[in-house]
Amino acid sequence: MGVPVLSIRDLCVEIPTRHGIVRPVDGVSYDIGAGEILGIVGESGAGKSMAGNAVIGLLSPPAHIASGEIWVNGARIDQLTGDAMRRLRGKEIGMVFQDPLTSLNPLLRIGDQLVETMLTHLDLTQSEAEKRAVAALEEVGIPGAADRVNSYPHEFSGGMRQRVVIALALCAEPSLIIADEPTTALDVSVQAQIIALLKRLCRERGTAVMLITHDMGVIAEATDRVAVMYAGRLAELGPVRDVLTRPQHPYTHGLMASTPLASAGKDRLHQIPGAMPRLDAVPPGCAFNPRCPRASERCRAAPAPKVENGHAACWHPLAEAEKKVS
Repeated sequence: MGVPVLSIRDLCVEIPTRHGIVRPVDGVSYDIGAGEILGIVGESGAGKSMAGNAVIGLLSPPAHIASGEIWVNGARIDQLTGDAMRRLRGKEIGMVFQDPLTSLNPLLRIGDQLVETMLTHLDLTQSEAEKRAVAALEEVGIPGAADRVNSYPHEFSGGMRQRVVIALALCAEPSLIIADEPTTALDVSVQAQIIALLKRLCRERGTAVMLITHDMGVIAEATDRVAVMYAGRLAELGPVRDVLTRPQHPYTHGLMASTPLASAGKDRLHQIPGAMPRLDAVPPGCAFNPRCPRASERCRAAPAPKVENGHAACWHPLAEAEKKVS
């Protein structure tokens, strides 16, 4: 598919603590192509958001990239600092955060925030940027955009604010969008609208999207491929249909079995025993082995094999007869 928009190779993020070094992201590798939506899914603490923050250079010290490489459009960016990284944000990489109120300045009108971003990254005049600001709001479905461009963030509903954040992320025409739980704070109907909007804009613009979520329904609806993370590591990676209907890793199987289905007619949901390990207490071998019904001595002694597209990091992947989630 040519040069991927985003390529991550053996990314490792470390945080030094009083009790030693912890790794919230440990040896992660994947690519995202133009026009592709890659879903990153897993329980809280799996390292999903930390990986996204590493890509866009928003790791909070003392967290830092200890090893690995991050490439955007064929250029390595993990070694960039200061002004070089700030120029990259917005222009090459846009970010959609979970809570739009944290990414919108409450003291500035919506239009002023869009115009400021475009003037920073694009060669436009003030009047051209103002016209583009209105067009950007129209593109994301804001009614009466010519008037609402002069509104403040508090004058919008939660769903409309999230549309504004998407417009802000896209207005400088980046090739990569990182969407970190963009629908979690929204009700179901608005959530569906935001997912449809992201999919449409991704296809029309050829923008690559890293969609971080814990919602398997969002993964099924929005993504082309999915990467399942556990304790900072990739557990499984592959086309979304294959991973969701024929999971190979026991953790992925457990996530799918724990998802309520309207047609299931069951009184009780499946539950994965135990909990995600603390970063300073990740077990040796496969990190999932204490919770895994298929764990063997090999799983407890040897790190799981590296994930490749279409395969899982598991010594005992589920057999074909076991892959179908009931």
